[in-house]
Amino acid sequence: MQAAELPLWAAVPVSVLLLLGAGLALVGSVGLLRLRSFYDRIHAPTLGTTLGIGSILLASMLFFSVLQTRLVLHEVLIGIFMVVTTPVTFILLSRAAFYRDQQEGNPEVPALPPRQDAPEP
Repeated sequence: MQAAELPLWAAVPVSVLLLLGAGLALVGSVGLLRLRSFYDRIHAPTLGTTLGIGSILLASMLFFSVLQTRLVLHEVLIGIFMVVTTPVTFILLSRAAFYRDQQEGNPEVPALPPRQDAPEP
């Protein structure tokens, strides 16, 4: 097992980063379950995913860089992908839900103001 060969000075930060990432993912999951409205619910997993995966990727980079005695940067691509796609998904989901709620006449969602450039009937 390669993990047994990891020196203590690297094992401690890897462990802390893994626990931090797992804790953030857990907080995001609990927020998804506990929060009331859809708009509240999408914030918690988005933040938990972005910050949690960042901590886990840093732990992975440190772990494999120390074991292979070379800089391992494969995880940077995963991190870039997550940082770009998570907010875009968040925006698309929230806009779709907002549009749906407006079309259904949900009283909790404010109506769009009339367009200034639209001709009056």
